Amino acid sequence: MDENHRWYLMKNEDGSVFGPVLFEQLRQWAEDAQISPLDKVSTDESNWTKAPMIPELGMDYLVEVSADQYYGPTTLGAVREFLMLGEINGETLLTNCRDGSQQPVSDFPGLMPRQEEQPVRTSIRVSLQKRIRELEETLLEERRAREAAELRCERLEARLAENSSKMY
Repeated sequence: MDENHRWYLMKNEDGSVFGPVLFEQLRQWAEDAQISPLDKVSTDESNWTKAPMIPELGMDYLVEVSADQYYGPTTLGAVREFLMLGEINGETLLTNCRDGSQQPVSDFPGLMPRQEEQPVRTSIRVSLQKRIRELEETLLEERRAREAAELRCERLEARLAENSSKMY
C-alpha cells in the first residue's frame, strides 16, 4: 500500500465524497467507526472499491447483532461503538472474515468496557425510534392544524359568497 496516495471516501447514504486524505486518515476513520461496510474508497474518484475490500483498513469482523441480523464487515473500533451503545454485549459473536473463526466479543482484549465505565450514549435504535415518534406526532399536529385552517377558509369563503350575493 502506497502510504502517499491521496484517498477519497464516498458515503453510501448520500453519495457525499470526503478527501483527498492520506491513507492513515482513512484508516483512522475506519477505526473510529466512521466508515460503513457499504461506503466506497478511491484514489482517483473514478474507480471505487467497497471499503471492506481494502485489507489495510482492518474491516475484518462481522457482528451478529441478533439471530438473523449481521453488521459488517467492520473494524474492532465499530464493535467498541456497538458495545458503548448497548447494541451488543460480551456474548455477541464476531466472525473474522479473513479466517472464518468465531469468538464472543468478551474474548477480544481491550474491547469490553471496564466495570466503572458506563455507556455514554443511548441505543441507536431507541434514539431513532424516539425521533420517529416525535416526527410522527409533529406531522399529526400539523395535519390537524391544516384541516382546521381549511375548515375556517371554507366557512369564510361561504360567508364571503353569501355577503357578495346580498350586495348584488
